[in-house]
Amino acid sequence: MSIQGNSAAPGVAKPVATPKVMARLWLYLKPHIGVLILAMVAMAIVSATEPAVPALLKPLLDKGFGSHDHSSARWWIPLAVVGLALLRGVAQYAANYLLSWVSNRVLLDLRLKMFEQMLHAPAAFFQRETASTIINAIVFEVNQVLNVLTGVLITLVRDSFTVIFLLGYLFYLNWRLTLIVAVILPGIGWLVSKINRRLRRLNRESQMLTNKLSYIVEETVGGYKVVKVHNGERYEQTRFEEMSRRLRGYSMRMTVSGGLAQPLTQFLASIALAIVISIAVLQSSSDQTTVGGFVAFVTSMLLIISPLKHLIDVNQPLQRGMTAAELILGLIDEPAEPKGGDIALARSAGKVQFDHVAFTYGAVPQPTLDDICFTIKPGEMVALAGPSGSGKTTLVNLLPRFFNPTGGRILIDDVPVEDYRLADLRSQIAFVSQDVVLFNDTIAANVAYGQTVDRDKVNAALEAANLIGAVAAMPHGIDTLVGDNGMRLSGGQRQRLAIARAIYKDAPILILDEATSALDSESERYVQAALEVLMKGRTTLVIAHRLSTIERADRILVLEGGRIVEQGSHAQLLQHGGLYANLHKIQFQKETV
Repeated sequence: MSIQGNSAAPGVAKPVATPKVMARLWLYLKPHIGVLILAMVAMAIVSATEPAVPALLKPLLDKGFGSHDHSSARWWIPLAVVGLALLRGVAQYAANYLLSWVSNRVLLDLRLKMFEQMLHAPAAFFQRETASTIINAIVFEVNQVLNVLTGVLITLVRDSFTVIFLLGYLFYLNWRLTLIVAVILPGIGWLVSKINRRLRRLNRESQMLTNKLSYIVEETVGGYKVVKVHNGERYEQTRFEEMSRRLRGYSMRMTVSGGLAQPLTQFLASIALAIVISIAVLQSSSDQTTVGGFVAFVTSMLLIISPLKHLIDVNQPLQRGMTAAELILGLIDEPAEPKGGDIALARSAGKVQFDHVAFTYGAVPQPTLDDICFTIKPGEMVALAGPSGSGKTTLVNLLPRFFNPTGGRILIDDVPVEDYRLADLRSQIAFVSQDVVLFNDTIAANVAYGQTVDRDKVNAALEAANLIGAVAAMPHGIDTLVGDNGMRLSGGQRQRLAIARAIYKDAPILILDEATSALDSESERYVQAALEVLMKGRTTLVIAHRLSTIERADRILVLEGGRIVEQGSHAQLLQHGGLYANLHKIQFQKETV
């Protein structure tokens, strides 16, 4: 969904014809068709009362004024006006409530479907999209569709009925004059279709700029420390102002295009009114119409202008809603990651095998991994070393199937990983990274994330992670909120909390990705002790730039350019005098300086 910058992303979804978009939205409306029909009936009642006002004027003018007969029209007409107002008010309230009920149910369904689809999207989706554009689609853009389902739908149905009823009454009063009004309608429709195309394009481009503006805010908020330290306020302000001005320009162009419809429509209507008045004067001279009939006709004609104007004005929000719907449907249509095979896996023995595995990102010609072959025995600790960009992180990302190999295969317990159920496969793997992700919830909820909270088990995991003392000193113990991404905890505490989460999961396979690289010496000592507890009895795959942390690995695989160039124990690799020995020498010199 970038929902920008990629043709497959919802934010820049390929233009979809309005009927196709409406057909997709209809699938969400269909379960509530009964309530929708009731709302439309209520709106039809409201519309049916429009011709009643001029219809009441006709007998009042013809018999109620300037007449010496004692017609009852002058007395029952005021009562009818009050009755019509009461009927209209009740029907209007019922229509608004019922449509609001339907639209909010559809809004809920769409939002839940979008979030569910996002959760099951492949890892490539999250690499392609920005958080701001995903948030914009799920939280804000879906409200544009809500506007379509309420205000726009009310206008389309109610005012369309009003125009039909008023045209019917006009035809009943004077079919010759009505034909003049009917000639104007195709001209208005042609005018709207021309404006409609331009509005659709402007709305789509405006949506793209809105996503880019959101991304600037997201980057600035996330990197506020860098902005402040490097005095980047002026640069960020300039970036934001430039994008805001571009967005304003598109908004004004939409206003200009959308605003043309109303004055042009009124001009066409005024021409029709002038012709009607001229012909009516001629008809009155030959007794073809009465004063009441003429006033009723002109009143009905003036009443029809307002719903016509509403139908014209609905075009702009309708196009905004259709653009938002394209974005939403683009996310809903995002392919979900494969669910895997049918083989269940309760608990793995821990054997992992990479069999001639290769991987290439997208259209990049150079493979990230090439002919990777190794086997990890149950309970064995294997470390990955090598310069940046050698493919270490990509390799471990293939194991939980964040990505699928473009060549070769990966096996767990001698079974290809794609044959296992995806949920079962991932339940065998615990992951601890230097980029700890914590949720704005309690310590207990973060430790037991994805599982039922067992308070005794949580305390045991915290104790094994050397964090129980720090947590006990907190005001609410394990019920203490950690803040946004654990901002209320120190770096070492956040890292140990992630280790406690892995201990709680008790998975047989463990992946450690630079788990101690960003810590000071004291925090590293606590974290390393916690890691020792965590790794005991588990098959462990470790990535570390600081080679001192992997000296005790059973085996070290050295990667360069996506290939394994060396492997062996720490002592064997040093003795070999190759790439690993060179990297170790450079780091040792840096640490002793």
